[in-house]
Amino acid sequence: MLTLRSTPDNPVPPGGALKAVRTEDGIELRAAHWRPTTRLVKGTVCLLQGRAEFIEKYYETITDLRGRGFAVVAFDWRGQGESQRQTDDPHRGHVAHFDDYRLDLKAIEEAILRPSMPHPHLGLAHSMGGAIALTGAHDGWLPFRRLVTVAPMLSIRMVRWPAGAAVLARLLHAIGRGRAYIPFGSAVSMATKPYRNNRLCQDPKRYARNAAAARDVGAGAVGDPSIAWLTGAFRAMKRLADPAVPGRITLPTLIIAAGADPVCGTHITERFARGLRAGHVLVLPDARHEILSERDAIRQDFWAAFDAFMPGSDTSEPIEKDRVEA
Repeated sequence: MLTLRSTPDNPVPPGGALKAVRTEDGIELRAAHWRPTTRLVKGTVCLLQGRAEFIEKYYETITDLRGRGFAVVAFDWRGQGESQRQTDDPHRGHVAHFDDYRLDLKAIEEAILRPSMPHPHLGLAHSMGGAIALTGAHDGWLPFRRLVTVAPMLSIRMVRWPAGAAVLARLLHAIGRGRAYIPFGSAVSMATKPYRNNRLCQDPKRYARNAAAARDVGAGAVGDPSIAWLTGAFRAMKRLADPAVPGRITLPTLIIAAGADPVCGTHITERFARGLRAGHVLVLPDARHEILSERDAIRQDFWAAFDAFMPGSDTSEPIEKDRVEA
């Protein structure tokens, strides 16, 4: 039975609906949606998680969005959270093909967004979710009117020699090691590692809250990725690195980058954003990778930019009334 987990510092936002959504290739996803907590309904924001994330990590963001008048849709990508795995080890962050994430978003669009959620439909994507969203914006299948992407995965700073790592990943994948952990990989979630010298944020209370949530979801907070995931990620980033790509994106897009990001290269993000025809970039100088879990001052800057960029409109479209079992 699907559930949303709650910890003392991270309670489930009330009034939501939880739903199992099946993709066209037979993968079951965990998804949830909420009404806004305001009388004026501005539209729906769909959250696109980063790698190894899960719905519980976004409770504060969901609450913030609802208070701004937005309905919210959140779901776990295949291979993480409480969505179905394609490997025997539930701790391994694995996807058979990186393009399969498109099938996940298509299923959410068809099962929840299109039939149930108020317009306009808007995207808020983090890290890996940002790479998926920007690819979809370029290819024309992203189901949103506007997109905000936070610290998008256009490069990986944690890999010391990206070109060599990409070649090694392809070789290991070619000899049938796609389901294996990356070299020296483990089942330990990054979110549960000690706060000191962490790569994610500079707010100890939010870090501890997220770590407790990660421990509570157990295997839902996956560890290191598989060779197949890494191979797909390098291919996706290589494609987005084509200088012609940002100029072909016509979807209004705001990229919010972290100036002190040790996970994704901010200079690569800025270079990409300079080529956008219908978008721009904002760099928050002191932020680390997880801007939405950062200190209050950084989050306030994020929300000011978000509020200025995202439009809204009155709507009375129905939202399903199924309740979350927390």
